[in-house]
Amino acid sequence: MKKQFAILGCGRFGSAMARELCELGNEVLVVDKDEDRINDIADEVTHALILDITDDEAVSELGLGNFDVVAVTMSNDLRSAVMAVVLAKEAGCKRVIAKASDALGAKILMKVGADQVVFPERDMAKRMAHRLAAKNILDFVELSDTYEFTDMVVPERWVGKDLRKLDLRARYGVNVVAVAAENGELDISPRPDLPLERGDRLILIAPKGVVHRIDNTLG
Repeated sequence: MKKQFAILGCGRFGSAMARELCELGNEVLVVDKDEDRINDIADEVTHALILDITDDEAVSELGLGNFDVVAVTMSNDLRSAVMAVVLAKEAGCKRVIAKASDALGAKILMKVGADQVVFPERDMAKRMAHRLAAKNILDFVELSDTYEFTDMVVPERWVGKDLRKLDLRARYGVNVVAVAAENGELDISPRPDLPLERGDRLILIAPKGVVHRIDNTLG
């Protein structure tokens, strides 16, 4: 079943999100006061409107309460972002996501009702730093203040051993979510006696920092 998304703000982040959501088969409304931005994306989304998000009467006519998610993406204009979040929540939208450029902006957006605040630039910088600093880590996503999701190449010292022998959960508190073979096959329910092969990737959920410590220990 298609979901309905409203993207308020059509900068680089908002337009990229809108295009990807449409590619995934969803219905997407994009709103921005910049006519050129709207014209650039109009043919790639379901609806595109030129509208000032600070105009509460105009925004009230969008029916934001009917959307599954409203994304407020104009982080460089905190006043407009705050107003957009407030209007979306007043309209009855159950999930409002807002883009922030700093911690203070994030705190304000959460205070006025945002259900989730994202920092795309910061998060991408963190992911790149983790890739550059580690030998075996291919990707990293922070899930919360205490857990992270990591895509890790099987270290050389683990090749030929199985998950039961490694006992990563007991030793490190690490959960193996899946094992991806070098040929691209993904095992989302790996057996405890599954021997790991060179080139395999482990998809892990682990306490923050643990996988990096493992990676450093293994050299």
